[in-house]
Amino acid sequence: MLLEGIRGRYGYDFTHYSRASLKRRIRHARQNIGVESYTALLDRLFHDERSFDSFLRTMSISVTEMFRDPLFYRAIREEIIPVLKTYPFVKIWHAGCATGEEVYSMAIMLHEEGFLDRARIYATDFNQHSLATGQTGVYSAKNIDLWAENYYTAGGTGTFNDYYSDSYGLVKFRDYLRKNVMFSYHNLVSDGVFGEMNLICCRNVMIYFDKTLQSRVLTLLSNSLRHGGFLCLGNKETLNFSAVQSMFDAVSKKQRVYRKVSDINVDTAL
Repeated sequence: MLLEGIRGRYGYDFTHYSRASLKRRIRHARQNIGVESYTALLDRLFHDERSFDSFLRTMSISVTEMFRDPLFYRAIREEIIPVLKTYPFVKIWHAGCATGEEVYSMAIMLHEEGFLDRARIYATDFNQHSLATGQTGVYSAKNIDLWAENYYTAGGTGTFNDYYSDSYGLVKFRDYLRKNVMFSYHNLVSDGVFGEMNLICCRNVMIYFDKTLQSRVLTLLSNSLRHGGFLCLGNKETLNFSAVQSMFDAVSKKQRVYRKVSDINVDTAL
């Protein structure tokens, strides 16, 4: 009843999220808002948009970091960027980008490869607060040592601290890294195909979805890729046994990097 009410009132559909993750996050949201029952939570969400805003933040998974899984970025640098460099211009989509750290990681890597000016990076999420953080490029400096370590492990060719300024416990990434990045709203659950991309990164997002929604999102991502485009998933996600598996060849099974070899689009309906 709660999920159907939210979908009817606000248009957000959480009905196909993983049950374990869903229960945990709704329980956490109820505690944050300060109500005792799910009926009371529904009433509060219906009549107080600020409470719904708090609920939405809880439902959005924002686990990310600069050069997260650095060997994945090394695979992108070694296996994908040489191919992308053969094109005059490329479009890259970070779907479920959270607060944008991995978007800036991609921008840094493209800059080092002399390729950033020929790329447009689209960074999307359904959490407007996360998108706002990404647009500023300002983050807490508490994890900066880990980020630097990730950067060098990922094959960074420069000096990591050249890419940001720091003061008062915050770091701000250089404006030129954001020049070709567009942060915008997109909901993988309910929205449609997003352009014709050369590279899509949707990593560690679908682990929170049930099998039905995973299938729908994989189809959406596939239909958003150009022929010969690359799809990158998280290390616990796979195309195996999906409706789109036959449309892709594995570039790196270990790093979950795939290349689209078929142009046949699949129906995205749940």
